[in-house]
Amino acid sequence: MTTHLDLPSIQTSHAKQIRRVIDSCTEKDLEMGQYDFTLKFALGRHIDDPESFVERLLAEGCDDALIGVGQRGRIALDFTRESPSADEAVVSALSDVRRAIPDARLVEAAPDLVGLTDIAKVLGFSRQNMRKLVVHKGSEFPLPVHDGKSAIWHLATVLSWFIEKKNRKVDQAVMDISRISMQCNILRETTKLDRDISDRLERLIA
Repeated sequence: MTTHLDLPSIQTSHAKQIRRVIDSCTEKDLEMGQYDFTLKFALGRHIDDPESFVERLLAEGCDDALIGVGQRGRIALDFTRESPSADEAVVSALSDVRRAIPDARLVEAAPDLVGLTDIAKVLGFSRQNMRKLVVHKGSEFPLPVHDGKSAIWHLATVLSWFIEKKNRKVDQAVMDISRISMQCNILRETTKLDRDISDRLERLIA
């Protein structure tokens, strides 16, 4: 039995497949979000001039960041990055910086560590109202990272509490970027842990 190939039909089929791919790519592009975050790095001890890295950072993909080099031995990048997710935005930014400055060490990712004024600004409250809420809720409110005259919280923890307990709408991009920033900062700190001691302490303080 001889099979006859219908070339026009094959071409039409291929055209449809290509169109589906193009449409899929277009949909993904439309799903790209914009994420604002800051990454602060410490440079090597022998590096006195952070400005020498600016051109290299731009060439490696950090052209969507404002680069601050005011402090000796430090460099900060304020990103506004388009990405499919907050995780991908931060991971790609860290990768870009690592390629440009292999010895750079992350000092802090933001937004993450915040005080009452910062929280009030994100949620559209006054600082006074924010303080009243924290005092009124007491132990129901998320525990701070540091408690004292000026308490500090992880922003993602506080926003999650407002979403779950207060049914308050929060900008999803801010929620997502604060969560990945928190993960970066916590991971950086855990590299200093003594594993033997941390295993003994975990069940007592977690």
